[in-house]
Amino acid sequence: MTRQTALGWLLVLVQVLVFLGFILLPWREPNAISLILGIIFAAGGISITAVTFRSLGDALTATPVPRAGAALRTQGIFGVVRHPIYSGVLLALLGFVIAVGSWWSLVWWLVAIAFFLVKSRWEDSLLQAQHPGEWKIWAQGTPALIPYRRKRAR
Repeated sequence: MTRQTALGWLLVLVQVLVFLGFILLPWREPNAISLILGIIFAAGGISITAVTFRSLGDALTATPVPRAGAALRTQGIFGVVRHPIYSGVLLALLGFVIAVGSWWSLVWWLVAIAFFLVKSRWEDSLLQAQHPGEWKIWAQGTPALIPYRRKRAR
């Protein structure tokens, strides 16, 4: 096992612990509005993740280490954000927080954001090493996790 692969699996373990935190933290009794909004956000996040899984096809891996020889995905959902799985997971977790989460789970969601930012930066470094020129062009025009419109140069 390479150092990269070992670090990739370590990040997967930390991610499982982040998810476990949401289950173990106190929940609150939902009201109708928080439940409906939470379900909408969670369904949106799950949908984004599912679309991304399908788009990656055989390039999908359990760890953030890119599959050797896999083409860099820059179109479709990857033209909106570079790490749509992480975006989808964060949106789904936000749905959980809105639906039944406590203030502690909101704080934990901020921890999850920090974790996925770190994880996405490491994955970006691996993708850049594997696809140097193509990655740089793509990264300049595509945000990592949160979609936004960039101002056009005049």
